[in-house]
Amino acid sequence: MLLSHQTFSARNLNGTSLSTLSNIFVSVIVCFCFFSVFVSEYYVTMVRWATTTKLAINWLNRAQNISILTLCEATTGKHEDESEGWLHRQNEKPLFSRDGLKLFFTRAIPQGGRGKFFHISMSISQPNTSTDTLQSITSGDWDVTQVLAYNEDSQLIYFLSTEDGPKRRHLYSADTFGSFNRRCLSCALSDSCDYISGSFSHNMSFFLLNCKGRDIPFVAVYKTQRDGDSETQDRESIAEVHNLESNDNLRLTLDSMQMPTVEYKEINIDDYTLSMQILKPAGFVDTSHYPVLLLVDGTPGGQTVAEQFHLDWATVLVSSFGAIVVRCDGRGSGFQGTNLLHRIQNKLGLYEEQDQKAALNFVLKESYVDKTRVGAFGKVYGGFVTSRLVRGDESPVKCAAVLSPITDFELYASAFSERYLGLPKPDPRAYTMANLAHKASQFMDKKFLIIHPTADEKVHFQHAAKFISQLINEKANYTLQIYPDEGHFIHSEATQQHLSQSLVNFFEECFRLPERVFEEALEEESEDEG
Repeated sequence: MLLSHQTFSARNLNGTSLSTLSNIFVSVIVCFCFFSVFVSEYYVTMVRWATTTKLAINWLNRAQNISILTLCEATTGKHEDESEGWLHRQNEKPLFSRDGLKLFFTRAIPQGGRGKFFHISMSISQPNTSTDTLQSITSGDWDVTQVLAYNEDSQLIYFLSTEDGPKRRHLYSADTFGSFNRRCLSCALSDSCDYISGSFSHNMSFFLLNCKGRDIPFVAVYKTQRDGDSETQDRESIAEVHNLESNDNLRLTLDSMQMPTVEYKEINIDDYTLSMQILKPAGFVDTSHYPVLLLVDGTPGGQTVAEQFHLDWATVLVSSFGAIVVRCDGRGSGFQGTNLLHRIQNKLGLYEEQDQKAALNFVLKESYVDKTRVGAFGKVYGGFVTSRLVRGDESPVKCAAVLSPITDFELYASAFSERYLGLPKPDPRAYTMANLAHKASQFMDKKFLIIHPTADEKVHFQHAAKFISQLINEKANYTLQIYPDEGHFIHSEATQQHLSQSLVNFFEECFRLPERVFEEALEEESEDEG
């Protein structure tokens, strides 16, 4: 149910009496009854203790467009959100002051033509009353991605945001009083670090900064401090205390290798913008003709194009085989406002496919691209979008590989599917349109590799099995590669290496020039005759 027996026991060990626990349980039941008046089917997405006697519960209706955050105690407060599409980021835990009277949480707030962006709201409860005040601490056409900590002494809230750009993450602090002044604490690191994560020490004096790019990642401990004799926190900054990991060996190794160059592009289409990342081989010359690999994600609310350091099997294709790798964020992606995010409602795959093709066509216009050697790869939801991309004679994609692709959303997690496609009954049309099996006849003349672990607990093997049955009925072309008894998150190092090498080999074969294939065939024939 809402609380486990272990939760009550833990609180009892911390000094909470059994009678107090009984009162809390009654309060939870009151919250339960309060919410059930509005909806009959719901999710509990978050449960957290605010104090030893106050409990925060976030309720979400089955359609996932109405959520209520309740504070369960003798007097119960609530904050209600509603969305024309779906409510995003419902599993985030709020942050409380020590006395439980201040509550900080993120919610989507209208910011103009681009829709809503996620910002910090502060709820202040008045002791011994049922009233509270709600204020927005941040605003603008950017997102607060994570609330990190609240300093009781300085009354500062610390958070990560995209204010410096949707592809970046920086550390900010903001006053929780007055005009809510804020300042960027990590922007001075931008020459080497544009994407960070981290956490604060318990006493709020130190910050563990994990720099994820765009340069070589590093981990260091910083302290927060005021500059000079400033009476306010406006001149607050961070100073490095100790470098825990600088990855010098990695830097030396990469300096001796020919690494890809990274470019970022933006395409303006109608009323929205496509963000692109393009990896080019070292020694790139625009008079050559390079193959192109499109890496597809497209998960609703996700982000593929970010200024993070990246090394994977696709980097091998760029460095060793001279491929150009492209990533793209379009409609349905996160951190660019809810208008762009909610475009895909009830039309999963449609707009993502169009935007990935637009990004691909943008690159294919360049003279240095070989239009006959174009591939795509995606996993899970990205595998679903990639499968849509490769089908049909008019698709520029000549070969594609998918890992654990979602092929039928009625077989996938109901919370995910219902969030974006609605309930499957009484109108299943959105599910039917998104079902890949109905498009099996369009996979006739493409190189199509399907990879699926048989014990995948997230995307069950049934997805691949049903899809392949339809491909067989349509006499479509495909290759199946399975990993027996492997789960969704492949833990075996040998299997991981085999998977990476399989993908490299597949696209190396796909990108091989026709004359080279002919020469190798002649060599094999000569060897057989000899």
